[in-house]
Amino acid sequence: MQMSDIDELPLWSAPFGLVLLDTIRLSQGMKVLDIGSGSGFPMLEIADRLGLPGHVTGIDPSDEFCRKITEKVTEREIPNATIIKGVAEQLPFGNDQFDLITSNNGLNNVQDQPLAFLECYRTGKPGAQLVITMNLPHTMIEFYEIFEEVLRQEGMNTEVGLMRQHIAEKRKSVDHLKNLINETGFNIRSIQVEGFKFQFATAMAFFSHHLIKNYFLPHWEAILPENRISSVMFDVRERIDRQIDKEGSFTLSVPYACFDCLKPATTA
Repeated sequence: MQMSDIDELPLWSAPFGLVLLDTIRLSQGMKVLDIGSGSGFPMLEIADRLGLPGHVTGIDPSDEFCRKITEKVTEREIPNATIIKGVAEQLPFGNDQFDLITSNNGLNNVQDQPLAFLECYRTGKPGAQLVITMNLPHTMIEFYEIFEEVLRQEGMNTEVGLMRQHIAEKRKSVDHLKNLINETGFNIRSIQVEGFKFQFATAMAFFSHHLIKNYFLPHWEAILPENRISSVMFDVRERIDRQIDKEGSFTLSVPYACFDCLKPATTA
């Protein structure tokens, strides 16, 4: 990953993050934890809106992301934001530390999602708000349908299974997430289901787009035997271009959900 690519992530994260920003409730002096902060959105926006004496701590497993956020904090003179390297399954904080915990399409990338939610519960104060966004299983379904057609045509049923496994691991259903959050102990106040679209004029433009090329294509290619990557992706491009000839463009759907949750307050 090149450093120049990192700041392109807000293109992906902005639609999720804007709903998250509309859902959080800020108050003076609160302590905020942002999990999976990426290149800093919406973590640094929350810090700007919160101001002093509040503070936002971000956590991300990537050295490059942590370095980039540190640079932004310095360049923008944001005194109430700190980024540390770490994972959601092992938060380096004591119990009952944060008034607000956020994760903008980050908790779908953890290795152990139930443990990550338990860590959110542990580190949140009684009455803490948890606001998360997650993209849903039908994300980019238009691509995956074509990809599966090509794989089946080539008799690559094992790879079809690997593709579906990849989707299932990264994108959980609303019902699955709802049950997981409830089992963790949070109360769900609301679930907003939203979505946005990506439109491309050619298959080449789709595969060359920095977001697709750097963050999605490597996972798709990893499903395939190395000696089949070129031929399979060539066939996928051909099918996308044929679809564009009929419909005028190639449009991808990205559905997602925003969960607004509360850790129960301590009872008297």
